[in-house]
Amino acid sequence: MTPTIKIGTRASKLALWQANWVKSALHENNPAQEVALVTIKTNGDKILDVPLAKVGGKGLFVKEIEQALLKHRIDIAVHSMKDMPAEIPDGLCIGAIPQREVATDVLISRDGQHLAELRRGAVIGTSSLRRAAQLRHARPDIQIVPLRGNLDTRLNKLQTENLDAIVLAAAGVKRLELEHRITEYLASEIMLPAVGQGALCIEMRQNDPVIEPMVQALDDPRSRIIVLGERAFLNRLGGSCQVPIAGHGEIKNNTYHLTGLVADIDGDRILKSVLSGAMDSSESIGISLAEELLARGADKILEQLQTMESDNEES
Repeated sequence: MTPTIKIGTRASKLALWQANWVKSALHENNPAQEVALVTIKTNGDKILDVPLAKVGGKGLFVKEIEQALLKHRIDIAVHSMKDMPAEIPDGLCIGAIPQREVATDVLISRDGQHLAELRRGAVIGTSSLRRAAQLRHARPDIQIVPLRGNLDTRLNKLQTENLDAIVLAAAGVKRLELEHRITEYLASEIMLPAVGQGALCIEMRQNDPVIEPMVQALDDPRSRIIVLGERAFLNRLGGSCQVPIAGHGEIKNNTYHLTGLVADIDGDRILKSVLSGAMDSSESIGISLAEELLARGADKILEQLQTMESDNEES
């Protein structure tokens, strides 16, 4: 038996739910093993008065936790997969991707109206460029305002900041048992999810002989195939979670289907395509899909976004 295994996590209610789920799963497989949570404040948690896109950089919600993992202050890190940058630091790896929750985005409106029913000029809160671009494409008349904070904070701001609606990931709403607040599950034709949305990432040090078998026991092979294909798509595009890139994989009839999207910030131009193939080729499918969109002009969109991100980091 090893000393207490320390799980690094953010301190939000949702992050703690996710880390406690991993803790319980480890206990179930290893009843005598002590497991403890260590909360870590990330840069994304500290800067709450600036839209995510203007904070700049990658790994806003994971970098400090990864540093603790590399320095052996923790043994395992639990993240929302959609917060994970395309590149993982040397010495670390994705140890497990547990069974994925629904990847969909949801609309929560103040008066119970669906997206198509919202008044002209309605104000919707989100700090996600991906969500904002697709919302503007679907409803060019609406107004998007920045919305930061944990899930509870954003739900409260729906009332306190007089918003007509907000958009959140269904997975977080369901995990915190707030499904009764959902007005509408947004169809992927309108709102393609973020890469990895709804999945957890259990990160660990590479080749850790004690932790590796415990963590790998929590892996769901089907979810891993789907998510790694999405992440290969993101990685080939060189994107972070703060740019208008979306990717959603599915397995149907033993075939992997990946839908990918790149948009400009205003939602005027959206490049979208689907590629399918063998389940064991999900990562190569992700790369090929990214290359298809790059050839169609996604490279120009991403260059503009990278220039903006660089300007934000310098200002």
